[in-house]
Amino acid sequence: MSARDFRELYERLRRRTAPPAVDGRCGALRHLTPERVAAAAGEVRSGQTVSLAAPIDTVRGPDDPEPAVHRMTGPRPSDIGSDALHFATDRFAMNVHGDADSHLDALCHVVFDDELYGGVPASTVTAEGARRLSVDLLADGIVGRGVLLDVPGLRGVPWLEPGDQVTPDDLAAAEAAQGVRVGAGDLLFVRVGHRLRRTVLGPWDTAAARVGLHPRAVEFLAEREVAALGGDGNNDTAPSAVRDVAFPVHVLAIHALGIHLMDYLRFEDLVPACARAGRWSFLCVVAPLRLTGGTGSPVNPIAVL
Repeated sequence: MSARDFRELYERLRRRTAPPAVDGRCGALRHLTPERVAAAAGEVRSGQTVSLAAPIDTVRGPDDPEPAVHRMTGPRPSDIGSDALHFATDRFAMNVHGDADSHLDALCHVVFDDELYGGVPASTVTAEGARRLSVDLLADGIVGRGVLLDVPGLRGVPWLEPGDQVTPDDLAAAEAAQGVRVGAGDLLFVRVGHRLRRTVLGPWDTAAARVGLHPRAVEFLAEREVAALGGDGNNDTAPSAVRDVAFPVHVLAIHALGIHLMDYLRFEDLVPACARAGRWSFLCVVAPLRLTGGTGSPVNPIAVL
């Protein structure tokens, strides 16, 4: 896609769907009405719960040069063997927007044309945190109907290779093959197989090569009024499909449409669960941390079938 075509797509999406940014239930979450949340509860049949997050990685690798740090702070050596009360304690630190761990991007994450989503000035993100559009907006979580589209399953392969792209036609074909349709207010999850490939072949430099959505696939999200998007990769391809725009899907989804993104999820438990149930929709609960001023959060979405 040329830079000009990308700019035209960006402006078209922004005019069509982005209301003035206001703190509260803003952005694409406006499609997730209380009535749709209540209806999503009807997706629960067996009561089975499935995590959509990967275990947090604490080992440095080519895609994770700054891995999460988990350190035990207790018990103290002097506590071992003691009859006195003591506690096991620990500390945790994470690069929220890395290329290995499951995380959610807040609406303040993407700066484009010196603005955040909805025209909020980029200057509202300071050294102390984001004053507007931070992950605080999700204090009450995201609860709605989740839909999983398995693109490698559609193509008959275990995963898509880095550099490949998921098109709008792929999404529509996956819907038809799986007998499901993405609707307004849905939480859409798109499997490309990144997580399985990493598990089988080992990590690689995902900044140089990864599979994701083609920018025009974001038109599908806008047309269906999707409330949130999650993928088992970064959602953006590398090399980028757009010259001079490294993360076009992030720009279009977060900045133009106000869609919260979830990157580097894991669907290897959900796929067989959906296949056994014979359906690809479910209740989904997303509860990021209440991190004041945060640009994102570690996340563990839960599918309830």
